[in-house]
Amino acid sequence: MTASSMTAKSVLENMYEAEARYLAGGGPGFSSFSLLAPYFATDVVLYQADNLPYGGTWRGHEGLERFFVAMSGVWDRFEMVEQTYLAETSPLVVLTHVRARTRSTGRELAFPILQTVTVDAGRISEIRPFYWDTAAIADACTP
Repeated sequence: MTASSMTAKSVLENMYEAEARYLAGGGPGFSSFSLLAPYFATDVVLYQADNLPYGGTWRGHEGLERFFVAMSGVWDRFEMVEQTYLAETSPLVVLTHVRARTRSTGRELAFPILQTVTVDAGRISEIRPFYWDTAAIADACTP
């Protein structure tokens, strides 16, 4: 099956598996982004809320690599505990329950994230995560 013939949901699920391998290998600086690259369009855009420690707009493969560096600098652990697909065609809508621990303070948090993920021609082209309480996350990360 070619990437363009895969369903949007299977592209996202395969990316999550690749992301788990990437992080298990040590993540940025240890694992190669080439594990993740096939799942993202070269002009992919990730929008993170500006007031998060890793907030901003991240563009292209290079931007995603920088995002993973920023994200791994904030979180010691970031586990997607449970995921529910609210829409299984592009744009996908996924409710994820997260358990995480910050590097800077060691605080542990549990929170939901709702994401829209657009898949075009078998690759993720846009990701928009929505956090319920970005202030609480930013606060937990501030010593």
